[in-house]
This record gives sequence, structure tokens and C-alpha cells, in this order.
Amino acid sequence: MTHVFDSLFIDGSWVRPSSSQRIEVHSASTEELLGSVPAASESDIDTAVAAARTAFDDPTGWSQWEPSRRAAAIERFAQELEARSEQIVQHVSGQNGMPVRFGRLTEGAVPAKILRYYAGLIQELPTTEVRKSLVYGSTEVRREPIGVVGAIVPWNFPQTLTFFKLAPALAAGCTVVVKPSSETVLDAMVVAEAAAAAELPPGVLNIVPGSGRTAGARLVSHPDVDKIAFTGSTEAGRSIAEACGRLFRPVTLELGGKSAGIILDDADLATTLKGLFAASLMNQGQSCYICTRILAPRNRYKEVVDGLSDLVRSLKIGDPLDRSTVIGPVASSKQRDIIEGYIAKGIAEGGRITAGGGRPEGFDRGWYVEPTIFADVDNNATIAREEIFGPVLAVIPFTDDDDAINIANDSAYGLGGTVWTSDVDRGAAIARRVQSGSIGINGYTMDHGAPFGGVKDSGMGRELGPEGLAAYQQYKSIYLPT
Repeated sequence: MTHVFDSLFIDGSWVRPSSSQRIEVHSASTEELLGSVPAASESDIDTAVAAARTAFDDPTGWSQWEPSRRAAAIERFAQELEARSEQIVQHVSGQNGMPVRFGRLTEGAVPAKILRYYAGLIQELPTTEVRKSLVYGSTEVRREPIGVVGAIVPWNFPQTLTFFKLAPALAAGCTVVVKPSSETVLDAMVVAEAAAAAELPPGVLNIVPGSGRTAGARLVSHPDVDKIAFTGSTEAGRSIAEACGRLFRPVTLELGGKSAGIILDDADLATTLKGLFAASLMNQGQSCYICTRILAPRNRYKEVVDGLSDLVRSLKIGDPLDRSTVIGPVASSKQRDIIEGYIAKGIAEGGRITAGGGRPEGFDRGWYVEPTIFADVDNNATIAREEIFGPVLAVIPFTDDDDAINIANDSAYGLGGTVWTSDVDRGAAIARRVQSGSIGINGYTMDHGAPFGGVKDSGMGRELGPEGLAAYQQYKSIYLPT
């Protein structure tokens, strides 16, 4: 079934686009046309921002509502999303190849969960505090919504990452213009339908898909946008940071990663391998935080390589809409070309493939790549330095704990990571020394109530938790007389 949308969601209603350009999306597994949506022009971005500006500046509007009233509207939005969760999952899996078994846990469940978390949080946290002045009288310190937010989201976890931004922004009282990735636009239109059904006030949420960089660049530079929130590549993040720096515009950037999974010499390998899949290969390795550098002790190096190789050979590759599929296709032919280029470079630089390395047999259509394990790799190899964004793991040997930490930290990135050990205290001590915004012991399960983000080239700012709400607030001090 082909899904065709003819309008953009702006100012609480469906609006005809200003141009005839369209975005077509194809199935990652069959390459067939799934549907199309209008491609927003710069003029459409201007219209969406104007709607968000008007809604925010309304003296009786969203930004001025009591937290309990905003929370009630957010709860309605969560309910409407839950009613459409399976439709959203099917769209996401069809477009980017995410197996539905994972999509139901992420794209189908996380948006409503995060909305409810922030709806509860704004009713618990005070927005005003009166402090005794150090000079005279007292000071009223206020947390106020930052304004109009431009949210630019990627294709790998399009709904999860949309609501990392949208949920706290709405809760804070901001209005939002969302630009979804051109690879995953059908699910974004379903979110617009949910927003309309929830009767969010006009202009509070606007969704404007765009192709290329024109729409995103206009949103970043628009004079009526007060903050940008972006998840994507480090290269694109640098450009956005430069633009926002010139404009003195706050920005949150969640960028690339090349995280290390450190397997200590005391780790139970069977247990480790069961947990390592989710931390390294889930969603075909198309996750920013995953551990694509596997650090193994020299005295167990062969055991780790053999175990990982057996693991990836056992993973079922197939149609992402099949509940039994573990590995689906990657998101696009372009992404497959990039991954295959890195595999070729890994071989050229002396890496040894122990599993995978090609396209799986029996898949004449779709953008499939076998999960691939490289052995005999050191941390200077290209496949150990650069983000591949695909199912390619480099197994790197280390001598002792200090050596493992040094290798883990010898990276331009610092987003995720894991430590695998039978001694949790030892693992936690190592985790504290790894330069990363987040790291897990014997697994990696993101806590939506705790801050998430990166250091170094992995970005700036934090999402999730109370810190994620604070990112959409600004402080005002009112000095009061005695």
C-alpha cells in the first residue's frame, strides 16, 4: 500500500505546500515505493516558524499555561500516539529497515513514555524560587520557556529522537518546528495526525519535511527561532554549531560515536555475548552510541573473536516486518555503499574478516549487508577511528585495564560505551575513567530519567532527565526590595 500525503502540518492544520516538490520513500527491504510527502521549501519553513512564533508570543497561550494544563494536553498527545503506535512502527521499519521486534520497544513505545515523564516532571519542579539576596531584599529566580525551537531529527530512530526534543520542549512551554529526515517522513505525518487529534493548540507543533539541506539550513538560521536541537552526523553538527554561534543561539547537538565495548579478563563470555548484541549491532549498527570497537584482553583475544563471529553468523537476516528478524537491511543504497567502502578499507589496511563481509545470499532486493567482524585490527585503523554507522565491529586487543582505558579514550568521540565483567565494582571504576557521556556495566540500557549526550566530537548539551527539560528553559532574576 502506498501512502501519499499532500499537505504539511502547520499552525494546527493541514496546509498546502508552496511548491510541487515531493519526497519519495522506498522500502529498505524491497526497494518499492512506500509513499510520498510534500518537500517543504524555505517559504514553508517561514510559515511554520511564524505559526510557532505567534503561538509562543500569545499572552494567554501555551507558554503561559499552568504546568498542569500543559501536562493534560501532553497526556492527550501520548494517548493518540499510543493508538497509532503500530502504524508508526510499520512505517519506520519499512522505511529504514529497523526490525519490528526492536521498533515496538523503541519507536512504538518511547514517545508516549517520554511525554508522560515530562508531563509529570513539570508538575513536580517549581518554575519560581525566591532567594534571600546577598546584597539586599530578595531575588525571584524564574525558569521560563526559551521560545521557538527548531528540531532536526535523523532517520535511524526517528520517533525516539524526535521526542527526546519534542517532549521536554512542549513541557517547558516552548513551541516547536520539527524537520524530520527525508528518509523517514511517513511516520512523521502520523505524529502530525496524533497532534491534531489531541487538539494541541495551533502553532504549538509544526512538522515540515524537507529534502537536501535547504529546509534545515533555513530553520537553523531563521531570525524567529530561539533554539536548535539536532541529532545527526558530526560534520552536519559542526555547521549547525557555527551558524548558532554567530547568532548567539542556544543549541543542543547529539552527534556521532565510536564507542568502546571493553571485555575484561574476568567476564563470562557467554553472558557477555548475549548482552553485547544490543550494545553493538541492534538496528544494523545504525545507532550513534553503539560499541563498534570491541576491546578484548590479549590472553582471551581468540576466544572473543571466535565468540563474536559465531554470534553474528547465528543472527537471522530477513524482512524487517517479520517478527523473527534480528538483522534487517540498512536504510538506503547510499548507506550500504558507505558501509561496503569501509569494509574494503578495513581489508586493505590488513584487517582480517572472521565473519560476514559481504551481502547475504538470497537477498536480490533491498539494502542488506552481513554483520561483519574484523580481527587483527589496532586502534589506528580507519575502521576503528571513523563512524561507519553499520554492522561492522573491529576487535582490538589490550594488555591490562589501563591499556583498555587508554584505547577507549583514544578517539575523537565520546558518546557511549560498555564494560563487561564479573566484578561490578571493578567495571564501575573503569567506567568512571572512560571519556564518554554515558557508559553501561554489563549492558547498555538508556535511562530516560538521566542525562544523555556526548563529549568531544560527539556533541554538546544533554537530552533526557531533568537536564533535558532545563535545556528548553532560561533563567530570569527579578530583584525585589526589602
